[in-house]
Amino acid sequence: MSLEPRTSGTLYLVPTPIGNLSDFTPRAVEVLQDVAYILAEDTRTTGKLARHFGVETPLKAFHQHNEHKSTPGWVQALQTGQSLAVCSDAGTPGISDPAFLLVRACVEANIPVVCLPGPTAFVPALVTSGIPSDRFVFEGFLPHKKGRQKRLALLAEEQRTVVFYESPHRILKLLQELKEHCGGERWLACSREISKLHEQTVRGTADSLIEHFTNHEPKGEFVVVVAGKE
Repeated sequence: MSLEPRTSGTLYLVPTPIGNLSDFTPRAVEVLQDVAYILAEDTRTTGKLARHFGVETPLKAFHQHNEHKSTPGWVQALQTGQSLAVCSDAGTPGISDPAFLLVRACVEANIPVVCLPGPTAFVPALVTSGIPSDRFVFEGFLPHKKGRQKRLALLAEEQRTVVFYESPHRILKLLQELKEHCGGERWLACSREISKLHEQTVRGTADSLIEHFTNHEPKGEFVVVVAGKE
């Protein structure tokens, strides 16, 4: 039985550098040059990246405030044969950034989806933490209010390694909450500025990391890796 040739375009998820522009691959540049549009979390940020690599493909805004409304239109564009690329500000689209809704809609519509390998913050933080990485849970950003404490209480019992994202002005709060739920002796690693000039990973107990960031002002976006409960 022969299959009819596919006439739809392809949705490409294109990881962008989280700090070092040299991490952007030649294949990523080629994809951005070949698609009809680049869907960017922030057109200003992706625009700078595109100009740096000589990409002139039109950019369209695609972020958490418009993805529900705009997804059906982009699916229609793909169905007419146009290929699209999605770029978040930094890292892999869909990892704590927009893309999931569009990917799900494409899968339901039998539109091919291709994710290029590339930068994402939690993988280097996890594998350099010194904490077991063979089994882990990725939590991304915790909710700021509703459900936060309940989630932390559940994760405190998790035997696998747990990975969080956190902002610099909330990192001490998170560490104090982890101490409350997991105990001050639970082993952690906090990585910041990954792939940038001032990249740093601080490892130790919850108590020692609270002391460290009380005495050293937290700067940069953080990946927090928490050892599982023994």
